Amino acid sequence: MNPLAAPHHKDDFKLKDTKPQLGERWPHGGPRGGGGWISSERATSTYDLVEQMFYLYVRVVKAKDLPTNPVTGSCDPYIEVKVGNYKGETQHFEKKTNPEWKQVFAFSKEKIQSSVVEVILRDRQKVKRDDHVGKVVFDMHEVPTRVPPDSPLAPQWYRLEALHGDNKVKGEVMLAVWMAFPEAWHSDAASVHREGVLNIRSKVYVSPKLWYLRVNVIEAHDVEPLDPSQLPQVLVKAQVGNQILKTKLCPTRTTNPMWNEDLIFVAAEPFEEQLILTVENKASPGKDEVVGRVDLPLQIFERRLDYRPVHSKWFNLERFGFGALEGDKGHELKFSVRLHLRVCLEGAYHVLDESTMYISDQRPTAWQLWKHPIGILEVGILSAQGLLPMKTKEGRGTTDAYCVAKYGLKWVRTRTIIENFNPKWNEQYTWEVYDPSTVITLGVFDNCHLGGGEKPATGGGARIDSRIGKVRIRLSTLETDRIYTNSYPLLVLQPSGLKKMGELQLAVRFTCLSLANMIYLYGNPLLPKMHYLHPFTVNQLDSLRYQAMNIVAVRLGRAEPPLRKEIVEYMLDVDSHMWSMRRSKANFFRIVSLFSGVISISKWLGEVCKWKNPVTTALVHVLFFILVCYPELILPTIFLYMFLIGIWNYRLRPRHPPHMDTKLSWAEAVHPDELDEEFDTFPTSKQQDVARMRYDRLRSVAGRIQTVMGDMATQGERFQALLSWRDPRATSLFVIFCLIAAVVLYITPFKIITLVTGLFWLRHPRFRSKQPSVPGNFFRRLPSRADSML
Repeated sequence: MNPLAAPHHKDDFKLKDTKPQLGERWPHGGPRGGGGWISSERATSTYDLVEQMFYLYVRVVKAKDLPTNPVTGSCDPYIEVKVGNYKGETQHFEKKTNPEWKQVFAFSKEKIQSSVVEVILRDRQKVKRDDHVGKVVFDMHEVPTRVPPDSPLAPQWYRLEALHGDNKVKGEVMLAVWMAFPEAWHSDAASVHREGVLNIRSKVYVSPKLWYLRVNVIEAHDVEPLDPSQLPQVLVKAQVGNQILKTKLCPTRTTNPMWNEDLIFVAAEPFEEQLILTVENKASPGKDEVVGRVDLPLQIFERRLDYRPVHSKWFNLERFGFGALEGDKGHELKFSVRLHLRVCLEGAYHVLDESTMYISDQRPTAWQLWKHPIGILEVGILSAQGLLPMKTKEGRGTTDAYCVAKYGLKWVRTRTIIENFNPKWNEQYTWEVYDPSTVITLGVFDNCHLGGGEKPATGGGARIDSRIGKVRIRLSTLETDRIYTNSYPLLVLQPSGLKKMGELQLAVRFTCLSLANMIYLYGNPLLPKMHYLHPFTVNQLDSLRYQAMNIVAVRLGRAEPPLRKEIVEYMLDVDSHMWSMRRSKANFFRIVSLFSGVISISKWLGEVCKWKNPVTTALVHVLFFILVCYPELILPTIFLYMFLIGIWNYRLRPRHPPHMDTKLSWAEAVHPDELDEEFDTFPTSKQQDVARMRYDRLRSVAGRIQTVMGDMATQGERFQALLSWRDPRATSLFVIFCLIAAVVLYITPFKIITLVTGLFWLRHPRFRSKQPSVPGNFFRRLPSRADSML
């Protein structure tokens, strides 16, 4: 029974400490005495962030001189590797006495309960049971261990023994048996269909190198419309792959239009698409005619590493003449339209394919502008615990889990552990770190591409890898050279509510290579300088990020095994910009929490002014007198106070990396209809009455926001009204007050003014009135422009 099937306690959503046996040395001698699993002292391993999970490897290379069946006169050999209750089979060959398999089998040590490894050679029979040709038996105590960076054990020839007894039979088989870290497919993967074997292997991917392509459309000459009786009114349409952008329609009808507009695209190396430019004439309100076209390979354009001017070029456009319409004359090409362009590949920008809130790489595209790394990030993906069944297979729930980690340009995917709610990967990966203010993202998924008859537990026939959960770790929150071993809750927000899908156990270490460079980075911009010298608009960045994400998903989806689109979109938070009532509430309360300290100080000052605690008020008076008499102590006192607060809070510093906070995300108290709205498609797929209800709710929320914005505008306009003479009497009073205040402040020393103002503000409640103050009354009477609104 799955332990997470019961309702979750709130503590289950918190981060937990774990104490895995990392980098453990296996003792000399094994559980059964003698040489054990390791027959020699193990060298120090570089895999010190994972548990030492050894696998038994059996490499079957080939066989020779196999005996033939006396009945059929031939031999259809295959090999069965058997370790206790686990076994794997090679492919069989027909009528071949010298077969070559070159297959490797791996069996998890912790699942092995046998003391021998049997390699059995069989002869495939179509009518009766397969015949036993011979076997080779290895004692588990004598199996050698290979430790990285040792290479795999070299195979050797072994004579086949009879199935019963020690007699030798004809034939030899070339084998190698050893213990090592996992490098091949799992023994429990024998149930995977042949087309799904590639989908369970671990893999390291590299994101394609992305460039911004800037196309500056300057002008066109000699534009000839199909109808020569009227002047053309044209625009330029540019296309790179699926990205299509257009210039504005030239406001005047002319044969030499001008635009001077920038069109920005995302392109990936190696460049597979071309820049397709067409000049289109607005012949009538519902008809656009193509005047000319040119296809340009992206390789011909200059790669710019700064914002120096790029030389412009004229391009001749191909136009299909009237002969193409007749059908019997073929295509008649006319070089008539010329297009003036300035095109370059921008190498000084960082192409954003992920949200800037969770950015993992900030380097510009051009490698010539990269700095030296300042640290090394090592992540040990240990295991998952208590995963929920994600699909049904043969009438029972099951999960085939794998983990994906993304940092910078490097993606990693662990192997898939078959039919296990508590998978153990124990795989360690390393990344170079160029900036500590970055985030590594790890996601756990269920593999639905194993070729079997699996069905999603939620129903439906779509074969997509299901999300199990995601973890983000910001590197700047980690102490350097410390190993963090924690169990992260895998939380997923579903239309039915918040659900814990299991826990992911990680070991993380951030090693600093240069403390001086790291400290220097804290004063540098987050993105390359071109983002600030010549920035893109917000709409451009959103569109370009979406295009970059699509390109990355397509390129990674071509790998083997593919990193599919649903995985890339989930890891890159492609839907983070979509409207959500839950996220809006969460962000509102985040803003409220920011002002909680200011509100607390205001309440404390109010209690001081009301003499709730006479001793505290007296001390505040003394401090106030000191600061008035010695104003040069004000700034040192403030900074000393912040220093003391920082030292005091050091003992309360976070001991764990940040994790998904359900309370901060407003995920525990969210209304079911708000969740249903969050998971709705765009545009909506709901019925009309549901959409109308949500629209009315949105209108009510927007109405409250509108009221608050109106109040803020009113207060600002009242400040402007002090000197605008909209209310002549109020402005006259304020001008006279300013003149009197100026004379008084010129005559009276500033210390006395400050002292009197402070004493008046801290006066005893006996001398206070419950009525609003005179300045407040005066300010509220000032006019605003709200009177002029319809």
